Amino acid sequence: MDAILIRIGADQAYGGCNAPVCSRTREFVYLPIPEGSKTIPIDNMARTFDEFVPAYKHFKSKVGMPMAGCELPARLLGKLVHLDPDFEHLTYGDDGGRRGARVKSLKPGDLLVFYAGLKPVDASVKRLEYALIGMLTVEKIMSINNIPEERWKENAHTRKQSRGEDDIVVFGKAGQSGRFEKCIPIGEFRAKAYRVRRDLLDAWGDLDVKDGFIQRSVRPPMFKDATRFKTWLDEQDVTLLAMNNPS
Repeated sequence: MDAILIRIGADQAYGGCNAPVCSRTREFVYLPIPEGSKTIPIDNMARTFDEFVPAYKHFKSKVGMPMAGCELPARLLGKLVHLDPDFEHLTYGDDGGRRGARVKSLKPGDLLVFYAGLKPVDASVKRLEYALIGMLTVEKIMSINNIPEERWKENAHTRKQSRGEDDIVVFGKAGQSGRFEKCIPIGEFRAKAYRVRRDLLDAWGDLDVKDGFIQRSVRPPMFKDATRFKTWLDEQDVTLLAMNNPS
């Protein structure tokens, strides 16, 4: 088994904000990055940030009190969203010729594990919360040129008119893939960067990056011992949701 750790979600560089998390309950919002400014969606396949308004309202109700960061920034309303991964359809797209070359090499049963840098709404927590928020167990990986039209609506890379020739889409196994109902914190600020906690690096059998570095990078890290990581993940008793956000 192989497994890759991939950063997803809006942040200060892509979207100008981080999605909220409640450190006390581990409730969170999954907020993808904006679509590229030159992207033109296929007719009737446009997805916008407006659909994430109910997720913020649901999060606010679960947190149980008004807190800063519990509202979708107004500047994102009406803008196209690059909804990838799409947990409703259990897909993830990438450029199989560059950043996604490692993803393209995966086999059925291998894992894509997703994490995000989330903004705690708890007043006492000042730094970002780096946390696991979802996963796909690979069912199959297809070149974007081989995906039938009836499935184009299932991923951001197939919902647009202009596509990369090397683009691929990973389809996850139902029941073994999805958004986590609650996030799993994994990060800490160490040696001037956000990194995976040392106790987790030991539990997982380490990553193939220096000292657990998990700030955004071109080459997503792989788990050195994917089976050991999967054993650890199973012990977390994660609930998988086939949806992008509960609402």
